[in-house]
Amino acid sequence: MRICFIGDSITNGYGDPEYRGWPAFLSAAARRSGADITAYNLGIRSDTSSMVHARWRAEAEARLPAEMPAALVFAFGINDCAQIDGVRRVEPGQSMANAEAILSAAKAWLPTIFIGPTPVDAVRETPQFLPGKRLEINNDLIADMSARLETLCQAMEIPYVNIFTPLSADDAWQAAMADGDGVHPTADGYAIVARLIGAHTAWRDLIERK
Repeated sequence: MRICFIGDSITNGYGDPEYRGWPAFLSAAARRSGADITAYNLGIRSDTSSMVHARWRAEAEARLPAEMPAALVFAFGINDCAQIDGVRRVEPGQSMANAEAILSAAKAWLPTIFIGPTPVDAVRETPQFLPGKRLEINNDLIADMSARLETLCQAMEIPYVNIFTPLSADDAWQAAMADGDGVHPTADGYAIVARLIGAHTAWRDLIERK
């Protein structure tokens, strides 16, 4: 099965010094369990739902020939919540409209699941990636985004993996975030994310499709 993992820097694995990220950890574990997977990481740093909406179909179609079993795994939302100089990058209503458009097309094409956003380090100040601009990301907005996305996916009958809630209470995740930059974890954090997803029925059902 060919699987496209489509999302942002958390999907990309930024912060892992060996450039793997959770899709690689997840796919490696699936391979060890006997699944034949070709994984394509289509995570782009700083991508919002609007940016994913603009690119995902063409990028996925180039990698997923019609004659091969395939699936789509989406994971975005945290960058929509980011505020630059006090202005949210994507307002909640637009985020949901983008997600609904993406997921409607995806579901009509291929088996699809959605991985919710991850929490940031609530203790540390948001790292400043944008020279001359003030970047802020907080967990209240991410929690709201996760809940909205979960409600949307339930309505659309698309499997949703809520990782925000368990990660928020996970000491090992907090340690990985403390060792990272506060938004992106270390490799240990990505491995934790992969284990959460790998244990979920949404992922197991996806890779067991014939």
